Amino acid sequence: MKNARLIHTEKEYDEIMHKVLALAKTNPGEETPEYEELILLSMLIEEYDRKHYPKPPADPVEAIKFRMEQMDLRPIDMKRYFGSTGRYYDIINKKRGLSVNMIRRLHSELNIPYESLMA
Repeated sequence: MKNARLIHTEKEYDEIMHKVLALAKTNPGEETPEYEELILLSMLIEEYDRKHYPKPPADPVEAIKFRMEQMDLRPIDMKRYFGSTGRYYDIINKKRGLSVNMIRRLHSELNIPYESLMA
């Protein structure tokens, strides 16, 4: 695609989106010009979405609950990150905030993004 450029308006966004959907339906093989165009247009859409529709940072409690669900962890398993199950419940019920040490541990051991834990 020789004339690729950033998306500036909703109209341009809609046009590019229709083009992406049409290209995706053809299921182009990798290393074809159509595939490269599909990837490039998708990146332009992603950039437009990031600028115009920013995602709010996740709530720390929701981030913790989500990771627990993913890893099949129970409240008792969280004792090592919070010091006690009582403290875990205080944080989950938003009666207490996370300490710096808790944030570090949750990030390093459970891979919860800092941005989510400090929101």
